[in-house]
Amino acid sequence: MSEPKTAKRDALVEIEKHSQKLWEDNKAFEVDAPTIEEYPDITTIHEHHPKFLSTTAYPYLNGRLHLGHGFTISKIEFATGYQRLQGKRALFPLGWHCTGMPIRACADKLAREMEMFGKNFILPEEPEEVVPEVEKLNLKENEKVDPTKIVAKKGKVVAKSTGLRYQFQIMEQIGVPREEIHKFADSLHWLSYFPPIATADCKGIGYKIDFRRSFITTSVNPLYDAFIRWQFNKLKALDKIKFGERYTIYSPKDGQPCMDHDRASGEGVGPQDYTCIKLKVLEFAPEAKAALAGNKEIEGKKIFMVAATLRPETMYGQTNCFVGVDIKYGVYKTRNADELFLMTERAARNMAFQNLSPSNGKVVKVADLVGNQLIGTQIKAPLSSYAHVYVLPMDGVLATKGTGVVTSVPSDSPDDHATVMDLKKKPDYYKINPEWIASYEAIPIINTPTYGNLAAPTICVQMKINSQKDKTQLALAKEAVYKDGFYNGVMVIGEHAGKPVQEAKPLIRQMLIDANDAVPYNEPENLVMSRSGEECVVALMDQWYLDYGETEWRKLALECLEGMNVYTEETKNAFEKNLAWLHQWACARTYGLGSQLPWDPYFVIESLSDSTIYMAYYTIASLVQGGSIDASVPGPLGIKAEQMTDQVFEYILADGALPTDSDIPKASLDKIRREFEYFYPFDIRTSGKELIPNHLTFAIYNHVALFPKKYWPRSIRVNGHLLMNGEKMAKSTGNFLGLAEAVEKYGADATRLALADAGDSGEDANFEDGTANAAILKLYTLLEWIQETLATKDQLRTGEYNFYDRVFDSHMNKLVNQTEIDYEATFYREVVKSGFYEMTAARDFYREACALMDIPMNKELVMRYIEVQTLVISPIVTHWSEHVWGKVLGKEGMIVDARWPKAGPVDDAVLQEIEYIRRQVSQVRATETQAIKKKKKGKTDVFDPSKPKKITILIAAKFPEWQEESIAVLQDAYQPDNKDGKLFDDEKIRKELAVKGLMKDKKVMPFLHDLKKKAEQHGAAVFSRTLSFDEPKILKERAEYLRKILGYQTLDVIKSDEVAKATEGDADQEDYVRTAEQSIPGQPTFVIKNIAA
Repeated sequence: MSEPKTAKRDALVEIEKHSQKLWEDNKAFEVDAPTIEEYPDITTIHEHHPKFLSTTAYPYLNGRLHLGHGFTISKIEFATGYQRLQGKRALFPLGWHCTGMPIRACADKLAREMEMFGKNFILPEEPEEVVPEVEKLNLKENEKVDPTKIVAKKGKVVAKSTGLRYQFQIMEQIGVPREEIHKFADSLHWLSYFPPIATADCKGIGYKIDFRRSFITTSVNPLYDAFIRWQFNKLKALDKIKFGERYTIYSPKDGQPCMDHDRASGEGVGPQDYTCIKLKVLEFAPEAKAALAGNKEIEGKKIFMVAATLRPETMYGQTNCFVGVDIKYGVYKTRNADELFLMTERAARNMAFQNLSPSNGKVVKVADLVGNQLIGTQIKAPLSSYAHVYVLPMDGVLATKGTGVVTSVPSDSPDDHATVMDLKKKPDYYKINPEWIASYEAIPIINTPTYGNLAAPTICVQMKINSQKDKTQLALAKEAVYKDGFYNGVMVIGEHAGKPVQEAKPLIRQMLIDANDAVPYNEPENLVMSRSGEECVVALMDQWYLDYGETEWRKLALECLEGMNVYTEETKNAFEKNLAWLHQWACARTYGLGSQLPWDPYFVIESLSDSTIYMAYYTIASLVQGGSIDASVPGPLGIKAEQMTDQVFEYILADGALPTDSDIPKASLDKIRREFEYFYPFDIRTSGKELIPNHLTFAIYNHVALFPKKYWPRSIRVNGHLLMNGEKMAKSTGNFLGLAEAVEKYGADATRLALADAGDSGEDANFEDGTANAAILKLYTLLEWIQETLATKDQLRTGEYNFYDRVFDSHMNKLVNQTEIDYEATFYREVVKSGFYEMTAARDFYREACALMDIPMNKELVMRYIEVQTLVISPIVTHWSEHVWGKVLGKEGMIVDARWPKAGPVDDAVLQEIEYIRRQVSQVRATETQAIKKKKKGKTDVFDPSKPKKITILIAAKFPEWQEESIAVLQDAYQPDNKDGKLFDDEKIRKELAVKGLMKDKKVMPFLHDLKKKAEQHGAAVFSRTLSFDEPKILKERAEYLRKILGYQTLDVIKSDEVAKATEGDADQEDYVRTAEQSIPGQPTFVIKNIAA
């Protein structure tokens, strides 16, 4: 009976089960600080007991963990394994995030579905038109579907994400039995159901997690709740939390702010602040008049077309305003009874939540209009030099941006200038009266050093922009003009003439608002969809907010960033950019799970604000929670939540005074404090790069506010998203794997290796099915070889190392060093390359060379390789390594407690020798390949590699004279210290070459050009032409190896200056001499011939 196709995987899976039981039985990943009795002095403890605390963003548990979670977690998990090998107490804890909207929203949807379909969710044969549906969301970064993507909404079902209509179907898809789904209508059930499954999934892939320190968030966990209360009480006492009116992204349906984790799409989007210019309607165009005739709601009212602008300082230059001819507009009531605003409904909806409508949240429309009806309307433009201007058409006006009404300033807006020019040139085409624009000239308002006082017309001429349809060029022009105007421009008109634009801008904005010619207006920078399936608005509301961006606080955050390792310049730049703009973050809401705001329990702390310092809670969780994720079981110290007062947390976490309001014994407090002081700060934190704008930056802000400097973060590493086989992971396409599914499909170690090989940069990584399957074969085959080799180890050679032993030993030592460098840099793809692929390749070369030369491998060296290979790859393929370490090699203890192998000396000379030999093998094989191609073309007189053959290697005694002379010229013209940056004096080179008669030699210039490039990279060393090894000696000593590896019957080595003599009388002497002329030191040439059998 043949083996099943999965036999190799299944064999590895059995190994994995045994390794996991070994770790579980030995509590391998439970890590504690040295006790006070073991080492009293905390100031020197890390010198004698080094530590490593690694954390990653705790997963949000509204479903099963998927491969994307596994990718981010693996970055920390591999680091933990490596640091254990370095002798550190490496702690990796992981908790479960349950705060916020998603779970509550899903539970509410299930409750509605139970009302519709009953407890068992029995669908009617013909469902009604109004049903819960999957909302088509504008997802940019994360298109995977989870239970929070289902929304209730009227209309046609759009099931793009999962193909499923209902929340209960999503629950079934993630593995919840139908008969249990009704329980999830209670949001608290989620908190007890998914954490044990996530824990099992993490154990199933072999993560080195100390699960005693796991916890869930929200008030369900009273100890974590107390920790969050301490955090927020302290922030408020430090005046970091404030209360007042501010603009925030808001979900009208949910009736509260919609923060990043509450969104289905639009994460990272904030309010965009505009100045809304009130353009008073003096006389409507005839079509608009007709549409509004008889409307009692507008009689006696002032009507303003309102235009949102980011550049209020340019309003002096208005010559008209624009609308989109097909856009639907409305006339809306405002908070002023005698004023009406004309704009899009989307803008009116935003304004309704900014104290600009008759009552908060209420949109009152009194009339409908279409853009083409407004063309020719006469309006008064505030600050404009013209008494009145007209409404004109413009291509590209968006109903989804601003108010749909656009001010026109052709002096400083390239788009406006191009459109005005189009209208002036083709009034009939655009169906306008020429008088509405012909006499309106651009007004100089800002003078810039680059473009003068009419920036837009100037740059349009320079860039040859002839029409509003030149979109790409106009975008570039706009960026250049706006940047030059803001940073370098000076006002030349109005009350603030002579002032820099940066200074005048806010003054002019306030002047317009004070004169009732404008109102402040905000809207989301881009589309934001709440998890309730609704487009969000910006609301002006009283709320509690964290005062991020406050000057002194930001300075501390920047200081922290400077002291951290963030691994890449790209990441550092992203943090700096975020710290420059982030400010005032709403930290509470009224709906969802979480901890109540201590001083205002009507509010619940939002999910990004209760997850900024939880890394500190890990250090004490094992002592206060006792292994129960919700603190329902007392910890080993028997502490109750009510005993954990703010004073207690201050004592433990911030070097505070001994608490006076708690009866926890001092010995217990000191034991908890020792855990924190020993492990904190965290040494590395990993997360997806999308969390830089919020969570990771918030973590920096909160740490510098709450903790002494010695506890500030040491490093943060971010990664991109995980693709699968080059495509975005999505359930709808089937290109999706849960973490447990991946382990079931490939086994744990093959999955881990493929995750390591997926990528290390901030760009998106790629998990490849082929890599995981290949890993199964490689690990199985390597294990077989190790077992077979150990079974016959007494047949191996002992004694002094030969050449091939020395090559393997040096190669192995070099790879151990390189793998260590890669681990330190957290470049795990490189770890796999150097520590696994190249290490096994070095073994393969050694094994094959010994077999070829008919000598046994060296026993000591082979045993060392097996041990080294097992150790260096153990942080990644930990189960396999554990098996080899204990079961195969019979080592004492577990490999997760072993030490990194010490690398011996690296003999660079012997590695250069073997590299030289390998190059010659490659060159000969390339020559043979060309011969085979010629033979296939029908040539009969060419060399046939399949027949008996001989090879003559021709080596040069010295470099050609023209090369030596050319190098001397180049070296003489080399000027590395030249201040203008020119590395070579080209004029001097040309003159010297001409003098020596080398300019006519066609080989010289390409040769020097190549040498110049090498000099730019490696400096003056390229001028040295001395080989670091004895070429004739190497070829003589390795001649037999070369003959055998290449499969030749005879092999001769001849120096180029001895060729004529050595081939005297040979019919092919001319061929030998001509070929020898092409050889140079280090690059021999070959003559290959067939011989008689």
